[in-house]
Amino acid sequence: MIALKLARLIEAHADQLAQGLVHKICTSLRTVEYQKAVPREELERSVREIYHHISDWLLTKTESDVELRFTETGMRRATEGLPFSQLLWALAMTKEHLWGFLQREALIDRPVELFGELELIMLLDQFFDRAMYYAAAGYEQVTQERGEEVGAD
Repeated sequence: MIALKLARLIEAHADQLAQGLVHKICTSLRTVEYQKAVPREELERSVREIYHHISDWLLTKTESDVELRFTETGMRRATEGLPFSQLLWALAMTKEHLWGFLQREALIDRPVELFGELELIMLLDQFFDRAMYYAAAGYEQVTQERGEEVGAD
């Protein structure tokens, strides 16, 4: 399966990808609060874990696994006072960072490889869409418990 081969490529470069993404998150004007709310080491460790096990996240973990992980992430970020928009932007950056890596590294020679890359992109899209949804749900849970509205700063 070509998608698994590409996922293994991501896993092999998990440290490099995590460092690059954390740098982007910590220097983006759209995620400036991450620098204050989330320790860089924690962020890098969390991102590295996802990248290092991307084949598991895409192929073997259930939606319940994604729900548990990202609901907890959303709740933690809400508790830390991170703006909701920055949480979602960081998740979008995580997906885009992977796409950029695949565009640079995954040389496609045959149509079957292109199909495999498209398959991986569809799996990544599905995973990150669910991650964003469950992170939002976790964030909303904390803000509802506090009697706040999401995005009301």
